[in-house]
Amino acid sequence: MAAVLIREATEGDCGDIMKMIRELAEFEKLLDQVKISEGALKTDGFGENPFYHCLVAEIPPESREPQGQGIGSKIIKKVAEVALEKGCSQFRLAVLDWNESAMDFYKARGAKDLTVAEGWRFFRFDNEAMRELVRM
Repeated sequence: MAAVLIREATEGDCGDIMKMIRELAEFEKLLDQVKISEGALKTDGFGENPFYHCLVAEIPPESREPQGQGIGSKIIKKVAEVALEKGCSQFRLAVLDWNESAMDFYKARGAKDLTVAEGWRFFRFDNEAMRELVRM
């Protein structure tokens, strides 16, 4: 396994986090849906009442092609560890329906596909929809 440091993100990581958000969105063919700014990321994640908890995985340069090195397993294990420490009863992931390798990865580690198991569908109200809802 590659030597990876998984740590709490800091406000100074926001530029790199934004870069990773954009890279993931590009991979998922959803780059046009990235609406968050670095400033909003700082406010939401590191303000007075953070909205989310963010971890960063520092991967050494020699391990930049991470597939097959156990890095994903280390990250998901750390997420579970932090969730349990914070008293969470579960954590959820969103996976695009075409990303079979991600679904297989999560299922192999005990995740339940709620779309199949419980029939859940996830919905989102974007900013425009929220504004319209308030005006109704």
